Amino acid sequence: MRLLDVLSILLLIGVSLSQTAPKPNIVFILADDYGWADVGYHRNPPTPEVQTPNIDSLVKNGVELDRHYAFMFCSPSRSALQSGRNPIHVNVLNLEPTYYNPADPVSGYSAIPRNMTGIATKLKSAGYATHMVGKWDAGMATPDHTPQGRGYDTSLNYFHHANDYWTERTGKCDTKSIVDLWNTDHPAHNLTNPETCSQNAQNGCEYEDALFQKTVLNVIRNHDTSSPLFLFWAPHNVHEPLEVPDSFLNKFSFIDNIYRRKYHAMVNYMDTAIGNVIDALKQKGLYDKTLIVFSSDNGGPIYANGTAGANNYPLRGGKVSNWEGGVRVNAFASGGFIPEQVRGTKQEGYITLWDWYSTFAVLAGVDPTDERAAKAKLPPIDSLNMWPLISGQTTTSPRTEIPLGTSTADVTEINGLIYGDYKLLLGPNPQAGWTGPQYPNATTNWLSGQTIAHCGTGGCLYNIKEDPTEHNDIAQQNPAILEKLHQRIAQIKTTLFSPNRGRVDPAACEAARVRYNGYWGPWLN
Repeated sequence: MRLLDVLSILLLIGVSLSQTAPKPNIVFILADDYGWADVGYHRNPPTPEVQTPNIDSLVKNGVELDRHYAFMFCSPSRSALQSGRNPIHVNVLNLEPTYYNPADPVSGYSAIPRNMTGIATKLKSAGYATHMVGKWDAGMATPDHTPQGRGYDTSLNYFHHANDYWTERTGKCDTKSIVDLWNTDHPAHNLTNPETCSQNAQNGCEYEDALFQKTVLNVIRNHDTSSPLFLFWAPHNVHEPLEVPDSFLNKFSFIDNIYRRKYHAMVNYMDTAIGNVIDALKQKGLYDKTLIVFSSDNGGPIYANGTAGANNYPLRGGKVSNWEGGVRVNAFASGGFIPEQVRGTKQEGYITLWDWYSTFAVLAGVDPTDERAAKAKLPPIDSLNMWPLISGQTTTSPRTEIPLGTSTADVTEINGLIYGDYKLLLGPNPQAGWTGPQYPNATTNWLSGQTIAHCGTGGCLYNIKEDPTEHNDIAQQNPAILEKLHQRIAQIKTTLFSPNRGRVDPAACEAARVRYNGYWGPWLN
């Protein structure tokens, strides 16, 4: 019997068993640009700069996911999570959401192709109430590309990579600044601050992540407990611009570097918000039946001479690189649904951001197979059910490899592969260096993008289990392993998904200015 047949049978057995099991509430928290060294449980000894007591408590009472991987930057990771696919099979480009190729009505858009089924649609079919709050960055062109089009009953979101925390604005159409804040199926006209609000003029203004936190709390408090809850919360924190309420910034006045001070204040803001949400789940009586999953969308940004504020010490590299610092991310599973016997443990099996698609679907009792995508001849899901591993039913991860994608001239490529204990990187790899325990600092003078490891076509090979900081290239000493990984990459290359996304469509600005009166939103039918 073929391995694929065996896996299909095991998946169907898992779905069948879960259909009779109680369905957990699911809260997924996706942090933005969160550095490996910027969370308390990764700092030993502790440092007063990193204050994350609520996250640390959730890890202590949950399962630390030590080998949890994402893509190297924003939109592909978010596309992967919502669609259940490795970005090489859905989207490896960090395009603005205004791209359009009229020659391709299925995939000629930014982010997720129109005919792929979102995880919220799967859970909604299982009776879940579905809600999304925060950063979307997974498409905007048509109503099908919005959170509502992907299965969320409600959403309060922005579509771009980032907007201003105080004005919600990003980008311009002609000379007019455009607001990026969307309320399910219309612009959030009544929820935004005036344009006079800023980091230096905060009085009477609401911080964007305060608005998102308030929305999350209202979703929980108003939830009808006769149905299970799926809440996807994607804070703006800790992505640039580095903006935060003064009350939090002042707590870190002892940090001399302004970028590090702002970043750690934003981390503490996010942690405080997480604590408030946990309290709300408990007050509503939901916590004991809730699975809480936390992940960053990529490693922390260490580029631009540290002006983005993050630190991935001791890992190599950061956001926009395929070094461990760019793709191995802070993650854990917690909540009352986690079995007691695995609470307080560290799971070192490989898990990816796109594996939550199948994991949640199986827990909900639905088949994760994307039949709509198959009819459109789109790639199938890559997602694997990780609940047996996380819950302690098995000690071995079903995932043994992680292809690492990239792009050249907007064409999907693969320039790396994690396979067993080994990691192969090909071509030029920027950010080939390491930060210290405190980064950025007063002496920081490093343009990390100019520090390049030239791995070429032969590749750089690392044993990331024995050498997680990727100091020792062992390619020359291991020709058989090197050849095996090259052969596997050659096989994977035959499956790459690389549609022509088109170009920025001026009609997106026209809709923002005229139809939506200064707000971004879908402009095609």
